[in-house]
Amino acid sequence: MGKATITMNAKANSNETEAAASPSQLIDARIKALGDWRGEMLARIRALVKEACPEVVEEWKWRGVPVWSHAGIICTGETYKTAVKMTFAKGASLEDPTGLFNASLDGNVRRAIDFHEGDEIDEDALKALIRAAAALNTSARSARSQKRKSSQGA
Repeated sequence: MGKATITMNAKANSNETEAAASPSQLIDARIKALGDWRGEMLARIRALVKEACPEVVEEWKWRGVPVWSHAGIICTGETYKTAVKMTFAKGASLEDPTGLFNASLDGNVRRAIDFHEGDEIDEDALKALIRAAAALNTSARSARSQKRKSSQGA
């Protein structure tokens, strides 16, 4: 068996494993595989998301990005060599009184927080931001539903 065949088989097996695992299991595996401060940071962020929004749904999108949703995407948890990036899908629409957002500040929609090794998390402020993002999603969904109902009744 040639090298290309081995690589293709390994990739196929990896995709089959990923397809069989739940998003939560895939996030667990990512945290474990990182095995350093980034895994610890991602695990802490995940716990805070779940504390702030117990109804959150964990997803695994875009070939390996943890996503937390409630009536739409709240945020993602991407890992890089020097940062764990928490991107809020509608961050530009959120109040950020404590100034947590420190990345992707020029966009019209998203905002992000880059966490680096040794950074402390303002847990109360982050949970408030997560709750605000979930509430924004819920209110946007409710507004769309009301609009549909009123257009159907006309």
